[in-house]
Amino acid sequence: MSDKSPEQSGNHSIETILTHSGRNPDNQFGFVNTPVYRGSTVLFKTLADLDAQSQAYLYGRAGNPTTESVEHVITELEGAYRTKLVPSGLAAITIALMACLKSGDDILITDSAYEPGRKFAAGFLERMGVSVRFYDPRIGSGLADLMRSNTRAVLAESPGSLTFEIQDIPALAAVAHAGGARLIVDNSWASPLYCQPLSLGADIVVHAGTKMFVGHSDAFAGTISTTREAWEDVDRVRTLLGFFTSGDEAFLVARGLRTLAIRMKEHQQRALEIARWLETQDEVARVLHPGLPSHPDHALWQRDFSGSGSLFGFVLKPAPRAAVAAFVDHMQIFSMGYSWGGYESLCLPVSITKARTVVPWTEEGQLFRVHIGFEGVEDIKADLSAALERYARSR
Repeated sequence: MSDKSPEQSGNHSIETILTHSGRNPDNQFGFVNTPVYRGSTVLFKTLADLDAQSQAYLYGRAGNPTTESVEHVITELEGAYRTKLVPSGLAAITIALMACLKSGDDILITDSAYEPGRKFAAGFLERMGVSVRFYDPRIGSGLADLMRSNTRAVLAESPGSLTFEIQDIPALAAVAHAGGARLIVDNSWASPLYCQPLSLGADIVVHAGTKMFVGHSDAFAGTISTTREAWEDVDRVRTLLGFFTSGDEAFLVARGLRTLAIRMKEHQQRALEIARWLETQDEVARVLHPGLPSHPDHALWQRDFSGSGSLFGFVLKPAPRAAVAAFVDHMQIFSMGYSWGGYESLCLPVSITKARTVVPWTEEGQLFRVHIGFEGVEDIKADLSAALERYARSR
């Protein structure tokens, strides 16, 4: 862990915010949790009420007490002006991008970005007349050399998807703002418990709430938190697109948030133990975890983060594809799946050679992304140890 103390918001710790924020039992007949609000129609008592449009809720698509309860918690955690809950992490990214860009604008995206967001930029924004370029995730203040007069947004993700580079958010923010652009940061890995990009200079923070916020692999969600200056554009685009999260999904996010601090501590401890253990294994060529001293960005992680997440990567020594199958096909604890953040451990072999355009991936061995869940640590090690033995026999 980093040696930074836990972040505080006002007079309350993060743990207290997660336990009490976003709910008011006095408004719910004493019940602890904000209930699930399902509904499209909101009624007005008088014509004056209809004309004034001053009710807290006007129509179901705009939100309800269940969705608002989640937004309130995330706003406090991020130190944001406002937050909007949306259907998925990808929805959060797309809204954030469209809030900053119009035809004729330019955007710079980290070469390590979440692949669906990358595909949206190339497959949709470019069709709408936005020029899309990618940058080295370790570029820092060197981003200034890439800025154009029409660059209006920079999309960062720290650490990066799959390869876990840490980005210098303050440096990127300084460059973006000097050039008249906004900085958007995907903070899904650390959660606002362990990193607060808005305090580091970002304008917009997005989360795949499906992961750590929900925590149980049973719901989709995304969040967008902003500064006061960025809020109006984000709120306008979300309204125009009609992105809305149902009360049922919002309730599951709220439930997950109540235990986020405890879950993150357990995920962190277990993931670091497994990462350190993997560094000692003969078949492992490299472990990609920013919390390890061996990571090239470890000092930057220590500066800007107060903890680490459940997700990291490792590279095995080169071997035939059959060895990769031998590794994953007979695992007892780990399963293969594209998500992460739940209670169950996942191990996914990935290939990124076609997903990079600026910094080529040159590792010869197989890259794996792992999410460490809540199974017994020794059981996790035993499963990985057996997989490594199968891999070695198939080389």
